[in-house]
Amino acid sequence: MLRLLVVLLLSAGLPATVAAQPKAGPITIAAAADLKYVLDSLVTVFKRQHPQASVTVVYGSSGRFYEQLSHGAPFDVFFSADSDYPRRLQQAGRTAGAPVPYAQGRLVLWSKKLDPSPKGLNTLLDSRVKRIAVANPAHAPYGQKAEEVLRHYQLYDQVKPKLVLGENIGQAAQYAASGAADVGILAYSLALSPELRRLGKFYLIPATAHTPLQQSYVVLKQAKADATAKSFALFIASPTAKAALKKYGFSL
Repeated sequence: MLRLLVVLLLSAGLPATVAAQPKAGPITIAAAADLKYVLDSLVTVFKRQHPQASVTVVYGSSGRFYEQLSHGAPFDVFFSADSDYPRRLQQAGRTAGAPVPYAQGRLVLWSKKLDPSPKGLNTLLDSRVKRIAVANPAHAPYGQKAEEVLRHYQLYDQVKPKLVLGENIGQAAQYAASGAADVGILAYSLALSPELRRLGKFYLIPATAHTPLQQSYVVLKQAKADATAKSFALFIASPTAKAALKKYGFSL
C-alpha cells in the first residue's frame, strides 16, 4: 500500500519524501524534580507557540527514570539532573542521539523555621534541627551532591541520624516546606520558586563544596521521528528557555 502511494505521488509530480514527513504526536517527558517550576512555565510557552502540540511532563528521580527507561518505559524525552544517566542510555542504544547539556544545578540549605544565612552549613548543628530533608542518594543526583556537601564540611557523621530521605528532590522539598523536616538540602531552582520563597529562607551552598551537577536531556529512540519531540528539543536551546533556566538559578 505504501509503495503504491509513493508511485502515485511520483506520477503526480510530487516528491516521494512527502509521504515520510515526521509525525507530530503527543509526547511525554520524564524530568528531574528540580525542573518542576521552570519546565512547567516553558511547556506553557511552547504550547503557545505550537498550539497543536500535546506535551505531558512527569517529574521524579533521575535514577528511577533511568531504571524505567532501561526497561523500555514509554517516555519520549528525558531531562536528567545528572548527565551520566542519559549517557548510559545512549550507550545501551535507547536514545535517538547524544545527550545535550542544558544546565548546571546548585544546592541550598533551606528552612521554614530558621534563617540559615548567618551560619551556613553549621546551621545543621543547631539544637533546634532534629530532621534534615535530603533526596535519596541511592538514585537522586541532588541527594548524592547533598552527601558530598556534608562530607566536604565534615558534618556527615554528626548529622546522619537526622537525615530524612525523600524519593526525589521534590519530595525532600515537601518535607521541609510542610515542617516534617526542620531544614532541607534542596535544589536552588526549587528554593527560588514562589512557594518556597514565601515560606522560608535559604543559604546558597558554594559550588566548590561538591562536584559539578551537570544536567542533560536526551530524546529517546521511540521519538526519533517525532516532530514535537524535535521541536521541543530545539526550543530548550532558545533564548527564552535559557532565560527561564537562569531565572531559576541554573548556570548555563
